[in-house]
Amino acid sequence: MNETARSPASGQRLIFRVPTTSLLGAGTLALCITPAALAAPWLLTLYVAPVGIAAWILRTRTVVETRRLVTRSLFGGRTIEWAHIASLKLSTRSWIAAVLDDDEVVPLPGIRLRHLPMLAAFSGGRLADPTAPPAEADSAE
Repeated sequence: MNETARSPASGQRLIFRVPTTSLLGAGTLALCITPAALAAPWLLTLYVAPVGIAAWILRTRTVVETRRLVTRSLFGGRTIEWAHIASLKLSTRSWIAAVLDDDEVVPLPGIRLRHLPMLAAFSGGRLADPTAPPAEADSAE
């Protein structure tokens, strides 16, 4: 049996987020801004950009549990029960969003197309695993 096809035990959770190696980009930006920022005292405000990017990288995530999803963005968060998710919306850039019962679209930060089998396993059968082989029909001969 495929490991991702098993339903997870109660209390387990998955955390999807932007890789922390992305902080290297924020650090590089801060380093590149330094000569300009030190030219005048008011130019120190240029450091807001790399600090904001680092905060976004560290804060945004989606936590998937057997009963619910918890999304976090830079300035807020949201808890969504599996029962309220009608479907998933797949974008051309391979990002995933949840479509709720009332047709509201909620982005799921950090979840990509390659994570769909794990998401399907945690959904408790509410979402189909796109990588699972199709069920074979019984042939009556």
